Amino acid sequence: MSFYNNKTYFISGASRGIGKAIALKLASEGANIIIASKSVAENPKLGGTIYTAAEEIKNAGGNALPIPCDIRDEEAIINAIRKGIEYFGGIDGVINNASAISLTNTEQTESKRFDLMHDINVRGTFLVTKHCLAHLKKSSNPHILTLSPPIDLHPKWLKDSLAYTISKYNMTMMTISWAAEFKEFHIAANSLWPVTTIATAAVNNLLGGDSLMKRSRTPDIIADAVHYIFQQPSALYTGKQLLDENVLKQAGITDFEKYSVTPGGELQKDLFIE
Repeated sequence: MSFYNNKTYFISGASRGIGKAIALKLASEGANIIIASKSVAENPKLGGTIYTAAEEIKNAGGNALPIPCDIRDEEAIINAIRKGIEYFGGIDGVINNASAISLTNTEQTESKRFDLMHDINVRGTFLVTKHCLAHLKKSSNPHILTLSPPIDLHPKWLKDSLAYTISKYNMTMMTISWAAEFKEFHIAANSLWPVTTIATAAVNNLLGGDSLMKRSRTPDIIADAVHYIFQQPSALYTGKQLLDENVLKQAGITDFEKYSVTPGGELQKDLFIE
């Protein structure tokens, strides 16, 4: 029997990209997935909805419950968790994946973009975790995983995109706090970040287009790292600021070539990575 049989994971932003890749990996091992995303109609530039993702997850061997959920709306979060509990009976892990990005400096950052990043990245992550907590306490191996970078206060990571950087660092700081705060409940809290850029719609549409996509890795590298993390004992494997390559090395994987969009090609380091 797979470790993931009868385990349920709440993933924000699981309709596409990294969130969906994680969902598919866990589903392939028999996990239940609560897809909490706001994509109910397909955006041609982004692709995918909670419903198409649910079909893929079911085809991968897992169970999926697609629930429209904009994590800026606290009532929507509470409703999504309630429906997930009614359907699956519990929550064993939370993946804080939903995120907004705008790589603009102070002068160029509009207030609405600042608010969007903080409403989703910071407030939304906080509220999802807060409202899942009561259910995580009932799990035998509960994990909180937040997709945010290791904190490096070198000015180069702050000066060109201050609003985005502080929102992502806030996600990591919350994770550090949760590891300590929830230690008595044996709830693990870790952050995870890719060493290279990941081939997603955000990279293609917002950051670098086709040329950057070709220098990226597929979302599968993150999914495989999550697959390993969630199998670790939650009482011990916590409080870490993880990088995908290091996690996979712990899992015994040292050949990362299969994750490259362009095999043998040059790779682009992600933000916040030396």
